[in-house]
Amino acid sequence: MEMKKRISLELRNRTPAEVAELVVDNCRSSDGEIEGLTDEFKELEFLSMVNVGLTSLAMLPSLPKLRKLELSDNNISGSLETLSEKCPNLTYLNLSGNKIKELSTVEALQNLKNLKSLDLFNCEITTLEEYRESIFELLPQITYLDGFDAEDNEAPDSEADDDDDEDGEEGAGPVGEYDDDEEDDDEEDDDEEGSEGGEVGLSYLMKDEIQDEEDDDDYVEEEEEEEGEEVAGVQGEKRKRDAEDEGEDDDEDDD
Repeated sequence: MEMKKRISLELRNRTPAEVAELVVDNCRSSDGEIEGLTDEFKELEFLSMVNVGLTSLAMLPSLPKLRKLELSDNNISGSLETLSEKCPNLTYLNLSGNKIKELSTVEALQNLKNLKSLDLFNCEITTLEEYRESIFELLPQITYLDGFDAEDNEAPDSEADDDDDEDGEEGAGPVGEYDDDEEDDDEEDDDEEGSEGGEVGLSYLMKDEIQDEEDDDDYVEEEEEEEGEEVAGVQGEKRKRDAEDEGEDDDEDDD
């Protein structure tokens, strides 16, 4: 599909001024030039033209708000000064897989003062001796070259960050389940404690009943002892009276 037609389709009933992101990868440019892209795309912040057969950036319109530009897998070999003129606020530029061979070609990017990340992977320039050191020296404003900083620390991946956020949201489910499990465990613990409490209560009641029975037995024994004492007392009095009677009888006989 031709680039001009593809851009028209990507508008999707919007005006060019309403478009902030535009992706026209794998379409075909006419004679290696940009076509269908005009100054009306003044709100454009992200533009991707990967593998569209570009050989020149001469027809690039003024895009003052453009911050991220994807131009990988084309046939661009120069004219990079156009970028600083038309897209002065670029922070990310991907030129990997193009025909860039010399440091002098990249020198034209010095005027992109906000440029933080530059990708020249799979360009012939990467075979130069001390390539990375030379680029960082030539373009001191950049932090990352081919995805790594001067100390070989990898650039943060915004897509990876998004994935982490999604994982965090998905992970919320298991966390909730874990909370439910904790509640179930708490309930089970409460049940166990309740059961133990029930056993303790039962034992306590049984102990009380046993104690009551022992107290009753003691009371019965006391009653029996008291009755025994009373009987003994009665019998003692009876024996005393009998003895007195016998004494009286003996006195009478003596008389």
